[in-house]
Amino acid sequence: MNAFPIMFGMAATAATLMGGLLALRFSSRIVLVLGVTAGVVMGVALFDLVPEALELAAPRWSSRAITGWIGVGLGTYMFIDRAFGRTQRLPIRWRAHFAPATLTLHSFFDGLGIGLAFQIDMQAGWIVAIAVLTHDVADGVNTVSLCLAAQAESAARRWLLLNAAAPLVGVLVGLGIAVSSAMLAPLLAMFAGVFLYIGACELLPRSHALDPRPRTTFASLSGMALMFAVTSVVH
Repeated sequence: MNAFPIMFGMAATAATLMGGLLALRFSSRIVLVLGVTAGVVMGVALFDLVPEALELAAPRWSSRAITGWIGVGLGTYMFIDRAFGRTQRLPIRWRAHFAPATLTLHSFFDGLGIGLAFQIDMQAGWIVAIAVLTHDVADGVNTVSLCLAAQAESAARRWLLLNAAAPLVGVLVGLGIAVSSAMLAPLLAMFAGVFLYIGACELLPRSHALDPRPRTTFASLSGMALMFAVTSVVH
């Protein structure tokens, strides 16, 4: 078995723990991290996953079909996020557990994506893993902050541990699922759609809500520029 996916799963666990611990200790100083993370995640989708999917698509898939798969990824993740993310109507004691549980499921799917991407090829695995790692810091932050918003610090620590373990479990499951060559390009396109939603609809609004000053916007643009530079060098 390729050791890299397992190593990235362990790194994702560490990143989630780091984000959660930062949120517990420095709750007012992490907004720029979220801003940069949003830019990095969107940059991975726009500058690596989409071009890679289009390159792998020929001659089996048209460019229009690939953009359709991007929409499928974005739409599916949006549906799941909104279906399971309506916590404001719940009693406050339930919110302390329900919202972090959805984030833990999210982290499991992150790990699943790493495992599947490494079956496509090594480069796809690395790119997806890097994107997951960057926003897993934010997952740790979100898990803790949602619990703290419900006034449940003890629950925050427990859910942080569960959320941190979820990516590694997802990697192991992903490595056990066979991926056909015909689905390689659509799979990358769906990853791109998922990351576009995470960056544009979760991380960007959250970072801007925490700090609407221009520095947060510049942090996100810097994250995108960084990924453009990195992917340009790689390609």
